[in-house]
Amino acid sequence: MDPDTSHIPETPPPTPLPPDTEAPPVHARVKRLLFGKPRDLADKSLFHHLSLVPFLAWVGLGADGLSSSSYGPMEAFLTLREHTYLAVGLAALTALTVIIIAAAYSRIIEEFPHGGGGYVVATKLLGERWGVISGNALLVDYILTITVSVAAAGDALFSFVPLEWHTWKLAFEVAAILGLTALNMRGVKESVMAMLPIFLVFLVTHVIVVVGGILVRAPEIHATATAVHRGFQAGLSTLGPLGMLLLFAHAYSLGGGTYTGIEAVSNGMAIMREPRVHNGRKTMLYMAASLAFTAGGLLVCYLLWHVSAEPGKTLNAVLMERFVGGSPFGNAFVVVALFSEGALLIVAAQAGFLDGPRVLANMAVDSWVPHRFAALSERLTTGNGIVLMGMASLVALLYTGGNVAHLVVMYSINVFLTFSVSMFAMARSWFRRRRETAHWRRRFALFVLGFLLCVTILGITSVEKFMEGGWITLVVTGALVLLCFVIRSHYRTVGATLAELYAQLGAIPCAVDAPHTPPDPKRATAVVMVGSYGGLGIHTVLNIFRAFPGHFKNLLFVSVGVIDSGGFKGEDAIDDLRARTEDTLQKYVQLACGLAMPAAYRFAVGTDAVEEAEKLCRQIAAEFHGATFFAGKVIFQRERWYQRLLHNETAYLVQKRLQWAGLTMVIIPAKLR
Repeated sequence: MDPDTSHIPETPPPTPLPPDTEAPPVHARVKRLLFGKPRDLADKSLFHHLSLVPFLAWVGLGADGLSSSSYGPMEAFLTLREHTYLAVGLAALTALTVIIIAAAYSRIIEEFPHGGGGYVVATKLLGERWGVISGNALLVDYILTITVSVAAAGDALFSFVPLEWHTWKLAFEVAAILGLTALNMRGVKESVMAMLPIFLVFLVTHVIVVVGGILVRAPEIHATATAVHRGFQAGLSTLGPLGMLLLFAHAYSLGGGTYTGIEAVSNGMAIMREPRVHNGRKTMLYMAASLAFTAGGLLVCYLLWHVSAEPGKTLNAVLMERFVGGSPFGNAFVVVALFSEGALLIVAAQAGFLDGPRVLANMAVDSWVPHRFAALSERLTTGNGIVLMGMASLVALLYTGGNVAHLVVMYSINVFLTFSVSMFAMARSWFRRRRETAHWRRRFALFVLGFLLCVTILGITSVEKFMEGGWITLVVTGALVLLCFVIRSHYRTVGATLAELYAQLGAIPCAVDAPHTPPDPKRATAVVMVGSYGGLGIHTVLNIFRAFPGHFKNLLFVSVGVIDSGGFKGEDAIDDLRARTEDTLQKYVQLACGLAMPAAYRFAVGTDAVEEAEKLCRQIAAEFHGATFFAGKVIFQRERWYQRLLHNETAYLVQKRLQWAGLTMVIIPAKLR
């Protein structure tokens, strides 16, 4: 029997809470200035406002592909050395490769309209192990997307300044990465709209260079064709057919940086406006057409204008200077064109900040990386992922000193690892579905061709450039894959242990037909913070009565529905989350009714569990004067540093805030060995 508790007085009202209207602290105002105001989750049109139409998606995602024309064709052309006559074939094959890979990824968009790119494709079609390999390759890819784009931007922008100024190039690149990190914390659409003019200037100036460069040299095309033919004949006699083929394949593979941004649209489908598939394919078309034209056109112009490397300048800078010659305003045009090129490369780093955190969030939802990477900030961006991508890209930049040639090698390996896995997965899928559709042969052939191209580039780049940075990419990616398996194993072990410990508690039936009595706000109330319905929540409820027998007369269940990147995929996401949260709380109320306790529930929806829980508890304390707050928390017998990273500290953080507000909160431990 419970001991007599009649002598225990009713809990007095808490100390008056500080008013919510007080001015926010300085750090909060600075954060608001840098990252913008929080998004209103009650706004039904929120997802529509955050999503992108094809043109803006072309700017935000396609810029990664288009900007690669600033360094991909250059690396390929320089590899030819004196055998520049091969540039014609290289230009044609480069444009064809862009078209083939883009066409393949358009089909992937149809199959996977919610995005995720190579990680989702490999996971769904080849299994979880291939998925985690592809996912980690993508993460390293997007980190290097940021690094190589910013480093190439530095090269472009410093091509028209004196050589002595180049000592400031690395500092400029560091500042650019930090600035992009802050800008992306504000949100996708804001960062894209801010860079739209740059994209348009790049497009116009480079169309002028490519079209004008070919037209100006049109009278010499016959002479150039003759020189190409003679060079080809001379190459056959000196290198032989096999040697020439190997040189061509070598240049083609080392120009792999040209294709590195093509998958960005497939990975970023989550930010595409409906109809999602239609808009995604249109964006892919824009990007493929612009990249094939620019990359192929620049290679032809290098040949026609006899462009060669000059100290402190990119090949594009040399080409532009020769193109304008001594024409009026020629120098101004070169400055504008190179500035737009450098600026677009910085825009291209957006792909790393847009898609990298989304891949990380998808992996967090599947428990390959810490769950906190699936969380959204108050601006509805994957803030933890954005910060991680920014810091990792800084490390890569400082390690390589901003050397684009080394970065492109490291970058290309992971890009084509993901490409190859995705192409193989889709080819295998269409072969297995060959009896379901009459058009399977065309799709199958497309992915087989794409696989052969991608695996060829991957193999040659890995072998040829293994000692020039290729080994670093392979080692880092392999280490991340192993780390993911360790994290997944930890989450599974903890989940299995909890399920075993509380199997009997979770089996306690809810009293659906028991009479429901609303709580009396004037009596002592136990406010229980819960997540999903299960053993941990039931354990918390039962231990309240064991620790405080006969004291509490009411139960009030509280939950915060946290909207993360795994759930924020459409305009109905908030309503669905509300419904799931309310359904969970109703089960706890039914449990309380079976215990003959008056009960009710309260809930909120937001992106920050701690902040929303604090607000909700303050409101409850004003309504229920005898409220004491409780939460369950998994604790380990020997806590390690990584357990704090892998498991949230929400209960402790909420307790600290409520105690500062003069409210009592008790944490009920759930022990794990």
